[in-house]
Amino acid sequence: MCVRFLKIFIYFFLFLGLGSFAFANTPIPPKLPKGQKGGVVKKIEYNNIVYISDIIANEIASIPLGEALDYKALDRAIIAFYEQGYFEDIWVTFDNGTLSFYFKEKPRIGSIEVKGYGNESERTALIDQLGLKRGDMFDTLKLERAKQTIKAILEQKGYYGSVVEFTSTPIAQSNAFNLIVNINQGNEIIIQNAIYEGRKELSVGDIEELTANKEKDFLGWMWGFNDGKLHLNELEYDSLRIQDAYMRKGFLDAQVSSPFLSVNFNDYNATLFYKITEGVRYKISDVKIVLETPVIEEEELYSGLKIKKGEYFDVQNLRADMDSIKTKVADIGYPFANVNPDLDKKDGEVGVIYYVSAGKKVYINDVIISGNTRTADRIIRREILLAPGDLYNLTKVRQSENALRRLGFFEVVKIDTKRISDDSMDLLVSVTETRTGELMFGLGYGSYDKITVNASVRERNLFGTGNSAQVYMDISKTRQLYNIGLTNPRIFDSRYSASFEIFRSSYTDWNYTENNTGFSISVGRLLTNFLRFGLTYNLSRSQINDFGSESYKSFYSILFHDNLEPWKSSITPSLSFDNTDDYYFPKNGFIASTYLEYAGLGGDEKYTKLYGKFAAYHHLKSWMKIDLIARYKAQAGYIFDEGFTPVTNLFSMGGISTIRGYQSGSLSPAPTNAQGFYVGGNYMFTNSVELSYGLFESLQMRISAFYDFGIIGNHKRSLGWNGYDFPLSNEPIMRQSAGLAIEWVSPIGPIVLVFPWAIDPKPGDKTSNFEFTMGTRF
Repeated sequence: MCVRFLKIFIYFFLFLGLGSFAFANTPIPPKLPKGQKGGVVKKIEYNNIVYISDIIANEIASIPLGEALDYKALDRAIIAFYEQGYFEDIWVTFDNGTLSFYFKEKPRIGSIEVKGYGNESERTALIDQLGLKRGDMFDTLKLERAKQTIKAILEQKGYYGSVVEFTSTPIAQSNAFNLIVNINQGNEIIIQNAIYEGRKELSVGDIEELTANKEKDFLGWMWGFNDGKLHLNELEYDSLRIQDAYMRKGFLDAQVSSPFLSVNFNDYNATLFYKITEGVRYKISDVKIVLETPVIEEEELYSGLKIKKGEYFDVQNLRADMDSIKTKVADIGYPFANVNPDLDKKDGEVGVIYYVSAGKKVYINDVIISGNTRTADRIIRREILLAPGDLYNLTKVRQSENALRRLGFFEVVKIDTKRISDDSMDLLVSVTETRTGELMFGLGYGSYDKITVNASVRERNLFGTGNSAQVYMDISKTRQLYNIGLTNPRIFDSRYSASFEIFRSSYTDWNYTENNTGFSISVGRLLTNFLRFGLTYNLSRSQINDFGSESYKSFYSILFHDNLEPWKSSITPSLSFDNTDDYYFPKNGFIASTYLEYAGLGGDEKYTKLYGKFAAYHHLKSWMKIDLIARYKAQAGYIFDEGFTPVTNLFSMGGISTIRGYQSGSLSPAPTNAQGFYVGGNYMFTNSVELSYGLFESLQMRISAFYDFGIIGNHKRSLGWNGYDFPLSNEPIMRQSAGLAIEWVSPIGPIVLVFPWAIDPKPGDKTSNFEFTMGTRF
């Protein structure tokens, strides 16, 4: 029997537990007799269906071909399609053996836009928390849940009474909508008064140094002062933080109530109240370590303990001691060692006993590496200081993490452990790779050179091999440098390194131009995990020409050498040390290097140059509770003239790598009777103090304040030759500067924007107002 445009509808399936379905503007067909069947199904078609393939649709329908149409099976098929959640209407026709399903799909979300909330990255993070994404069904229940999620997030941030509304606009020629989330952030609750009833021995500053919720300062709107904003998600933990503040001062019995917050919703001002019982302040009466099993000498564990007899108790020292003991035991193969402190309090004194349970000795079963889509496993594995069969060592695990970070190949490095048995474990090395290619671009502006530009291309992880290659082109008004170099830091994964470099440069000083062509070959060896030795041979030829004046050409020939095309053949041994914890933004550790260049292996130039650099980093977050890094950087050098030292190899100051705020190379000794003729310094010292604050962690952007000071001079009292004499000033040149810098690891490499201020510049100084560089380590 042929049924033309038969429309099937679902009605009252409550007794089957399926709920009810309603279809607008569609009549309900008459109930079919039990067991009634239609004609033979020869073909099944699915119309207007996008998100389910015909194969999957056949599995859902479960209607066989070549058999009579069973209307009960058809009912079940329609119900099954509705249960997929994709459709708001379904109808069926059966004509000449062809069973045709027609679907009206629910509208979908084509895009999501958030208005009235944060910056772009914050809006993206918010969308990720809503449980909504492009392609999702347009579901009112989901939207309501998303609305409540947004309000909860805003309340956790301290905004109350927020209004969240959704609007949607249809996308032409599609069954999709653009979803717009309109947020009207409510009012922030400001803590105008914090009451700590019972507080006597500690200052409010001691307490609020640790708490997230603080009383608003008088200048709360200024950076560095308490703004008083309520952080509701942190409020429940502040009682424990206050208790911790007391335990740092020795008050072991301090009791702190849960917070009571009184809010006036007329002006959104609040009063925060705690009740505190301080108790007795305890001094240390005795310190003992009890080893369950004598796996290590007790004297070794006692060395370096911070808890000391006769001092007031400090819970921070207790935690540091626990970590120190655990580390020392873990370093001899006991990773699951437990350190349990016991405090024996009596009459204002406390005895501290550390009970140490070492557990079983554990060996490394395997090192499993993941996350490296580009870098070869062996490049990572050679930085891991533990291998299968080695005894576990916690310090080596931490050093391995830092070694991987120092490579600069990875954004995230994490080494976890997985216990395999009582005496074996796997090391799970997880990395997230970052960009290692650098497009270096520099831009500077000064009162003399105006705008200068330089650029280079460098790949620090060539084809994932760990080798580095660079093509360097530094082109500016005063400098043209072309350099091609290749470095293998670990030949055949050994501790030896090698590099080769070809270069050609042209440098225009204030009084001359130097062209230099040559090559260098270097070999090195990693002496320890942090210390490297290197040896470099350099052969190059210089051409000194384009003097600023004939008088300076004569001056140069008299003062330095009448050979304007000297050869240099030099050998340079070097030592470098680096134990920092990151490549771009080190937070802790030291970087130091020194070299001794001897030019005199044949050639025309004869001198010895001693040079060294030092940098120290310390993260202040542990005691200031903000992401602040203190840096100290210094460099010093001295040149021993042994016959001929070209002016191009002498020292000069000024620029981003020495004293910011002065033009690059513009600070140099000059004869007192030949002003404007720079002769260079045979000694130099510069140093910088910096404080770097984290602006946006997700963007790897920081701002730093700096102070630079440098000194340069020439120990010779006069320079001359063949009867000519050019006296030099007895006073060295000293300059200082200060300023701000924006530091950002951008998608194309690290960028530094420098805004320097030259402090007390002298007449004739060439100052710089703005400097910009890319590709440098911070």
